[in-house]
Amino acid sequence: MFSKLEAKIAFRYLGARRRGFGSVISWVSLIGIMLGVATLIVVMSVMGGFHDTLLSRIVGMNGHVVVYHQDGAITDYDFLIDKMRQNKVVATNTVGIVPIAEGQVMASANGRNTGAMIRGIRMSDLAAKTTTGTRIYGKPLDKIADGELVAGASLTRALSVGMGDNISLVSANNATPTPFGSMPRIMSYPVMSSFFMGMYEYDSGYIFMPLETAQKYLNIPGAVTHIDLFLHDPEETTAVRDALANLLPDGFVVRDWRDLNRGFVGALQVESNVMFLILMLIVIVAAFNIVSSLVMLVKDKSKDIAVLRTFGVSRRSMMKIFILSGTSIGVLGAAFGTIFGVLIAIYIEPIRQFFQWATGRDLFPAELYYLSELPSKLVVTDVVGIALIAVLLAFLATLYPAWKAASTDPVDVLRNE
Repeated sequence: MFSKLEAKIAFRYLGARRRGFGSVISWVSLIGIMLGVATLIVVMSVMGGFHDTLLSRIVGMNGHVVVYHQDGAITDYDFLIDKMRQNKVVATNTVGIVPIAEGQVMASANGRNTGAMIRGIRMSDLAAKTTTGTRIYGKPLDKIADGELVAGASLTRALSVGMGDNISLVSANNATPTPFGSMPRIMSYPVMSSFFMGMYEYDSGYIFMPLETAQKYLNIPGAVTHIDLFLHDPEETTAVRDALANLLPDGFVVRDWRDLNRGFVGALQVESNVMFLILMLIVIVAAFNIVSSLVMLVKDKSKDIAVLRTFGVSRRSMMKIFILSGTSIGVLGAAFGTIFGVLIAIYIEPIRQFFQWATGRDLFPAELYYLSELPSKLVVTDVVGIALIAVLLAFLATLYPAWKAASTDPVDVLRNE
């Protein structure tokens, strides 16, 4: 594509030390592309990590497909679950079907109160559905008996309770009628185990209990509030939804995780796209700096260009010389930026902890971001795509200066010499 002469001249111009302000702009362009590429890689990796981590934990706890009933409670749920498992489509695509009894309460202990969500579930199902990285403290899940609780680690700290201490649960939705009016249902249970998922919303606001205990407390004996279905592939929910819609009687409502988290999923996608466009402006500005640098180089080297043209160097070769010179800036910036960005993305959590220690400030509050650690997910296609876009922008930025150099008339330049 490039001859030895063209490459030699291009790199000689690129490495020239006496180009004044034009040389400064070249360095600014290279550094700008490097920082732009590195920033894009880090931000897109963190956004991807947020997306996957949050969805895996939210979806992992709530089911990929959820079955509700319009009346609120589902009776004969074991019969319905057996009926679902007999369906070929459902049986092929699901790895588990779990009945859930859920309700909102106020948890109280040691004079402290906090809102919480209680979730009744069979302990064998809870042990099977805990996500990777979840830590359990205290009594093993399969040993939790009727009337015992498994609470989030942040919730137990907020209430200052330890293993074996009681928590009072207050529910206004299941009020007990009395001669003096309806009284909130208040029950006290011991916390025998706690969990840490690394997701603040669950660690600070969820309490699990055996299904029978929840049914008694919520006053729905022999019933559940919904049924969760867990799939082999969370992205493939359509077939299961359609099968359940045809299988279940009237009154049942089927929703998948996209329906239940539509606003959250959409917000993540929009934020990711907007961040990409905004940060791409850094690379675009650096590309415009390449235009400025090469235009100044063409003006500075007009005599050299004229001499080369008189020696028989074609217009095509002159264009290729300046295209190679400018594109090299983009290639070097993209290469260094990719290396820099990948290293930061890999070690983003230790870097965060260092700056948090150095500044003495919490740079990633769990109650705001719902996660206890800064996630990062490097996608090879994204990294390669960002680098290629940077090189392409650098190439496009060289076209006008290269055309300007090729259009230089040696007669006009040398006439005044």
